Amino acid sequence: MKDFDYIIIGGGCAGLSLAYELEIHKKLKNKTLAIIEPRNEYKRDKTWSFWKIIPHNFDDCVKKCWKNFSINVPNKTKFLDCNKYPYQSIDSGLFYKKVNEKLKQNKNIIFFKNIDEINTKNSFIFNSLPELNANNNDLWQHFCGVEIETKNNFFDDEIINLMDFDCEQRKSVHFFYTLPFTKNKALIETTWLSIMNDDSEKDYENQIKKYLENHLNLRDYKINYKEEGAIPLFNPSNKSENNKINIGTAGGMTRLSTGYTFLNIQEHSKFIRENLENINKTKVFTIDKKYQFLDKIFLRVIKKNSEIMPDIFFKMFSSSSNTVIKFLSNKSNILEDFSIILKMPKWTFIKALFRN
Repeated sequence: MKDFDYIIIGGGCAGLSLAYELEIHKKLKNKTLAIIEPRNEYKRDKTWSFWKIIPHNFDDCVKKCWKNFSINVPNKTKFLDCNKYPYQSIDSGLFYKKVNEKLKQNKNIIFFKNIDEINTKNSFIFNSLPELNANNNDLWQHFCGVEIETKNNFFDDEIINLMDFDCEQRKSVHFFYTLPFTKNKALIETTWLSIMNDDSEKDYENQIKKYLENHLNLRDYKINYKEEGAIPLFNPSNKSENNKINIGTAGGMTRLSTGYTFLNIQEHSKFIRENLENINKTKVFTIDKKYQFLDKIFLRVIKKNSEIMPDIFFKMFSSSSNTVIKFLSNKSNILEDFSIILKMPKWTFIKALFRN
């Protein structure tokens, strides 16, 4: 079996982002890379969205960019701008096409379906497959989105609805999310923050249908695309092993309070590229520990106080939009952190601080 200098396990967002970062910076010119990915073909299967708080390699894969967003609870709506940090949505199909076309130009990069096809003993491994030891009390962000098309112009494509809590909660945290790509095309997503112990939360198609027809008063539409997923809002097992680094969700790159992962993956890929020559001696790249601490408390509040979470999210956005965006994107300073914390119900969070 063939030896490789580097192996990437999992050719999804994290694995391909790392491979692309290494390739465009000539780190694979005289090195070999194996990418282990079982899928037979790459096609659009996800939508990655985030505020562009830092530069990244994939601006040409952005399907749409917005500078305004809203959040609402029953009978109340906040309208905010994000001119400084526009909200971007990346089409995974465009991402896969761009990366794979680039990687194919390097004969030192080879895809395999199974890791058993190669020798791993002499390679440095980047693993993107999380080992999830979930229990019945762990929170997930699970969702289903459909891209719909209407015959007539229906949407305001200059603004996204980030969180619409004006829907049934079923003793969990539930909101809808609308990304209007054009005036007659939009991604409508139903999103839950829950421990996934209630299968009734997974009647996604019925939820979306009711939201479109009863809430948006929209009946004449067709569905062009559908995606489903579940993001663990808890840390995967991350054992320290020689010659191996976990990346993506497996490497703790998911912000647990939000599910945002894409830009953290890009920062991690850059960090690995910059330290590749001494990767065995390099410190572990992590999301700042202050966010890990704050997220831990925030998730405790979600578990015990789901009924007040819509109002908590709504109050969070009472701070300036730039402050909230930086906080949710791991880029806030201590003063900005405090401005967010002071908006929260203090006794609820104090109790969560001392709760196991």
